[in-house]
Amino acid sequence: MTTQVGEEHVAGEVRSWIRANWDPDATVREWWRRLGESGWGFPTWPTEWYGKGVSGEVAGVVRRELARAGALDPPGGLGQGLGAPTLVAHATEDQKRRWLHGLATGAEAWCQLFSEPGAGSDLASLQTRAVRDGDEWVVNGQKVWTSGARQADRGMLLARTDVDMPKHRGITYFIIDIEQPGIEIRPLKQMNGGATFNEVFFTDARVAHANVVGEVGGGWTVAITTLAYERSGIGGGGLRAAAAPGEKAGFLDRRCVEVLAGEVADPEMSMASFFGNGAVLARSAATEMGRRDDPLVRQGVARIHAMYETARLNIQRAQAVVRSGGRPGPEGSTGKLVAANNMHAARDVAMGILGAHGMLAGDDAPLGASVQMLALSAHAISIAGGTNEVQHNIIGERVLGLPREPQVDRDVPFRDLKVGTQQRPT
Repeated sequence: MTTQVGEEHVAGEVRSWIRANWDPDATVREWWRRLGESGWGFPTWPTEWYGKGVSGEVAGVVRRELARAGALDPPGGLGQGLGAPTLVAHATEDQKRRWLHGLATGAEAWCQLFSEPGAGSDLASLQTRAVRDGDEWVVNGQKVWTSGARQADRGMLLARTDVDMPKHRGITYFIIDIEQPGIEIRPLKQMNGGATFNEVFFTDARVAHANVVGEVGGGWTVAITTLAYERSGIGGGGLRAAAAPGEKAGFLDRRCVEVLAGEVADPEMSMASFFGNGAVLARSAATEMGRRDDPLVRQGVARIHAMYETARLNIQRAQAVVRSGGRPGPEGSTGKLVAANNMHAARDVAMGILGAHGMLAGDDAPLGASVQMLALSAHAISIAGGTNEVQHNIIGERVLGLPREPQVDRDVPFRDLKVGTQQRPT
């Protein structure tokens, strides 16, 4: 009862604030500034850092009231979902002052510079190097599968700073400015027609020593926090692959009403995004094709709905851990694995409902080819945020208590290893 009363009180506060501040004719920049600085944009963040310090359930009340008012959502990129909670956990007070405001207000978009051609599942084998040069570090190397790199203002970068230490202990976590001469970004064309992912090349790029998050050589601990939030975000459908806040094409200066008008008209369909609710898409496909009364279709849609509802309950369990003062743990791996399985199942059911119409694409395809886009995109979630195989290992070791996989290189200096792309560091 106390929780219900508390949520009702918050709902009233939010409604009052929205009535006083929401203006559909305001620019996205102005609206996000008001929302972020009020604390209602990211209410689970600490009160001293643009939040309200409330629980995940109460934050859900805030989002519900914003949706009821028809207000534009808060910014939702990797910086907000991964970078901000990592900063709250590990950054200095100066770093929080410099970066959290830009994330809370959507003025900045961040990307995640972790994976490399020879260091994906075995991320600790990364070979991008950072060498100290006075108050700066000089970065050389390559990253791959970087979502939203072309729209990003800054990147969460893992680089090796000590090759004489074992691979997990010679890594440092940086926040690097993307727009500089030493960084080249090349989009990777995907089979769904998009180019969400990118290759990023560093050639004597520079990052200030003041932008080291955590300790020099202690970046692996910081990275684990980022990865935990990534898996929880994917499992909960709360991360956007492309970071809209940092788009350079005048997005922030568009009026909110124009942005809202460009969104999918059906509110249920707007949920069926890349990591969204496939059960909604399957149900919409059944309606579109006139097959809602087909018993086999109904059974398939019901099964998908049950899977997504189970995932939602698992997400609540993970949120409870965070509310009790912890950080996302193995629950995030479970959620990410379930999200992948659910998306694959939703793809199969929805494409089955379309039948031969599933071969169409473009304006004449049912639901604007949303189901086809799901089919062409579903494979990516098995890799994003750590492959399904990695999640199975984490769950086996940390949840089921199975023996860890042998790691003969854990205490070997990195320069003595032959890993990743098989090139020894110099």
